[in-house]
Amino acid sequence: MKMKISVGEITRNKMEELRLVCDREIPIQQQRIDAATRSFKKCLDSTKTQAQETLQLQSKLGKLKVELRELEDKLVKALAAKTRKEAKQIAIADSISSTKYTVEELRGVVENQRARKDEYAAIISQQADELKACEEKHNQTAEQREEIEEAIVWYNKVLGLRIECGHGVKFVFTNIDANNQDKEYFFTIRHENDVYTLIECDPQLNDAKELLRELNRSNGLFKFVRTMREKFQAAVTHGTFPDMASRDQDTFMISVSAPVSSISTDSRSEFLSQQEHQSDEHNRNLKKVDRAKGSRAALLSPGSASSLRRSPRFKVKR
Repeated sequence: MKMKISVGEITRNKMEELRLVCDREIPIQQQRIDAATRSFKKCLDSTKTQAQETLQLQSKLGKLKVELRELEDKLVKALAAKTRKEAKQIAIADSISSTKYTVEELRGVVENQRARKDEYAAIISQQADELKACEEKHNQTAEQREEIEEAIVWYNKVLGLRIECGHGVKFVFTNIDANNQDKEYFFTIRHENDVYTLIECDPQLNDAKELLRELNRSNGLFKFVRTMREKFQAAVTHGTFPDMASRDQDTFMISVSAPVSSISTDSRSEFLSQQEHQSDEHNRNLKKVDRAKGSRAALLSPGSASSLRRSPRFKVKR
C-alpha cells in the first residue's frame, strides 16, 4: 500500500511540477505568439505595401518599356539617317574627287584642243592659200579650155572639120570642093604603142605614106592634119586623086615608131594660124561660086568636141 501511495504522490508531484512549468510557459509562449502575430501583421502589411509598390513599379516598367521601344525605333531611324548622311557624304566626296580629276583632264584636253586649233588654223590658212592658187589655176585652165572649144567650133564652121572617135580618130573635112561643099574628105589614124597608123583615107592621097612617116618622126599631129587638108584641097583643085586601080594597090597601113612627146602649145598656135590663113583663102574661093547656093557649114557631131578633149593625143601641154 505504501508502495502504491508513494507512486501516486510521486506522479501528482510530477504533474504539479509540470502544471507549474506550463503555467510559467503559457504567458511566455503567449507573449511569443503575440509578438509573432504582431510581427506577421507587420510583415503582411509590409508585403502588401511592397506588392502595391511592385504593381506600381510594373506599371511604370511597362511604360518605360514602351518608351524604350520608341527610343529604340528613334535610335534606329537616327542611325539609318546618320548612315545615309555618311554614305551621302562619302558619295559627295567621291564625286568631288572625280570632278576634280575630270576638271584636270578637261583642262588638259582644252589645252590640247587649243594647240590643235592653232595648228588647224595654220593648216586652214595654208589650205586657203593653196585653194586660192588652185582656183586661179582652174580659172586659167577654164579660159584655155574655152579658147580650145571656140577654136574647135571655128574649125567646124569655117573649115568644116569634124572629129569622130572609134577604132581610131577620124578627121572629116567638108568645104573642100567649092562645087560640092558638103562632100566629105576624111582619113582615120590610130595611135598605139607610140606608133601612128593610117587606117583609111578617102579619097586616097599619093603622098600619104610620106606624110605619115613624117608624123611618126616629128609627132606633129596638128601639122599632119593641116597638111592632109591642104593635100585634099590641092587634089580637088588639080584633080590628082589616084584612080581606083592605083588606090587598091596603095591601100596600106603604115607603122613607124614615133617619139614620145606631148603636143606643145607652139604647135597648136601654129596650127591655128595656118588654118586661119587657109580659111581666108577658102572664103575668097567661095565668093567665086554661085552665091545662091549659100555656104552650109557642117555642124560638130555630138560628142566630137568632148571626144577631142578626151583623146590623150589632143591634151595640150601647159
